[in-house]
Amino acid sequence: MLLGPIQTSPDPWTAAQMRDLRSVAPQPLQTPRGRHAQLLQIAAARRLRCVERAGLARFEDAGYWKAVAPTAVFKAAELRASDDFLTLPC
Repeated sequence: MLLGPIQTSPDPWTAAQMRDLRSVAPQPLQTPRGRHAQLLQIAAARRLRCVERAGLARFEDAGYWKAVAPTAVFKAAELRASDDFLTLPC
């Protein structure tokens, strides 16, 4: 019995197909602990961006990133103080 050629790899998806798939995909639920970690990661990235900009002698940009870094930390602290943020057992 003679078989035709076997396709080993499927054709890549088009951008339109990816958009359609993203539109029906459910949004992942983020836990309060995960959101807290994400906010602290954002704050750290902002601080690093401040150091990077200062190293490039872009002091106006560095000042901006230094000024906005604490907002993510404050949001994380507010989230941690909320009732739905469970503490880890010791």
